[in-house]
Amino acid sequence: MKKVFVIAAMALVGFSTTSCRETKTETKEVVREVEVETEETAEEAEGILERTAKEVDKEVNEEINEEIDKIGNDDGQ
Repeated sequence: MKKVFVIAAMALVGFSTTSCRETKTETKEVVREVEVETEETAEEAEGILERTAKEVDKEVNEEINEEIDKIGNDDGQ
């Protein structure tokens, strides 16, 4: 009976050390930084605020020109 326990213990130790070994896998992570040059037009280079301000200025100038045309010429003729 003692031999059976010794053999079982040895088998258990043998299985536990050989069956649970971790296999190491090495992975490599490659990171590339690529710089891309794009041609931006003047409109794309401006931000949203600048483009909106130009549109508003354009509308205000049109309204001012309309009001000036309504008033007419003040030269006294």
